[in-house]
Amino acid sequence: MEARRVVIVGGGAAGLTAAWTLKKRGIEPILLEANDWTGGRLAGDRIDGFLVDTGADFFCSSYDVAFRICEELDVPLVGSKMKLGWYRNGRWATTAGGGLSAANLIRNLPAARSLGFLSPQAVRSAHKLFRGILRQAAQLHFSSDSRLAELDGDETFDAYLDRLGAPEPMKVSLKGFLEMTMGHVEFSGQAYMRTYLAEMLVNADKLSVPKKGAAALAQALAAACGDAVHVSTAVRKVVIRDGAVTRIMTDNSPIEADAVVCAVPATKVPELIPELPDPIRHALGQVTYSSGCRVVIGLDHPPLPPGWHGALYPEDDTPLLLDRSINLPSVVPSGKSTLDLIVGRNRGQELLSLDDEEIVRELLRDARRVPPPGSALPGDGEWIFTRVYRWPEAVCMGRPGMFSAIGDMRRAVGHEINNLFFAGDYMRTPSVNGALASGVTAAEEVADFLAHRFAE
Repeated sequence: MEARRVVIVGGGAAGLTAAWTLKKRGIEPILLEANDWTGGRLAGDRIDGFLVDTGADFFCSSYDVAFRICEELDVPLVGSKMKLGWYRNGRWATTAGGGLSAANLIRNLPAARSLGFLSPQAVRSAHKLFRGILRQAAQLHFSSDSRLAELDGDETFDAYLDRLGAPEPMKVSLKGFLEMTMGHVEFSGQAYMRTYLAEMLVNADKLSVPKKGAAALAQALAAACGDAVHVSTAVRKVVIRDGAVTRIMTDNSPIEADAVVCAVPATKVPELIPELPDPIRHALGQVTYSSGCRVVIGLDHPPLPPGWHGALYPEDDTPLLLDRSINLPSVVPSGKSTLDLIVGRNRGQELLSLDDEEIVRELLRDARRVPPPGSALPGDGEWIFTRVYRWPEAVCMGRPGMFSAIGDMRRAVGHEINNLFFAGDYMRTPSVNGALASGVTAAEEVADFLAHRFAE
């Protein structure tokens, strides 16, 4: 194809995938990333031989685009198990992810009792919940052809649990499980949260992750994009004139563009494109994100009880404790481990303004209040390193009505601005796979647009 200038704004999973897909179509894009690193919420760090995931850290069973790209870029995957400790009602219980098999249900009966799932009312509610998930399995997934939007309505997950008659102990456990990474899930749409439950509980035995950590996929994409990627290059404004993008304003000089892919969080788009038409601005206003903090601590010993992958506290804001090295021994040097402390909701928001040392100190203090039995949580200074990762916009919340609004926007964008394309997890079913799939779609639309426009 004759050379045309395509600019991609944002170097997260969606932007990288768009750039890589365009290169496969014979188009050399320009990808501009404000940070000095790429990957967005799929990014990672390398610290003294440790491979750290700073955001996403597992792939669900329906991540079809993620699996295809991993295969194409030779990023090997391994199974991701979940043996979790739960602190409920003053004591610990453990669960082992194995789906809804009879053997797994029997094995987890003691934990189910502690988590509030065995009262007559809870059994009835759980039966309704999982029967609905299984009945709508064709829609409740994260794959690129997901029809989740068909189930979108005005019902929140909290209202849905009330409609099922779920007792409070069951609600606390379900929401606490989802809120490990999701924020205030009670305000999210019921279909979106049921999709997470389908993947994390029904298909828990099918979770996987790249052998070198989830960030290995972002790193492979960045390498495949090569010179197309320009980091530390902030875009200040996308200029629209007469229904088309004309140029990209950076701190250096304007960049003329035949087409633009906007691959930044939905909340950032109006800042970049002041002339955004009202229908698009309204749709983007339906997208909200959770906030969170992640502390990663390098250790010379396992921090959790033998075999535990994580420990969570559904009743309060104690951070999720995670040892990634149990599933991924290749991400740490021999004999070493990591402890991840992950917190969201209001607590995550409160921590964002603190300095790194304060965040480490506060989250470790919270974790030490009720440490898992037989654990070896580090004392102050008893570590190889610490890193703090702040996420003001961590995970798309999937509020009721968002899917319908974004669906309308996707149909309207071409009529409003003919050479502007959007990519990001909010454009599909929000997830790593949704971000990757949106990047592929945006790139294919750009290539088709250029082929049609310049053939005239």
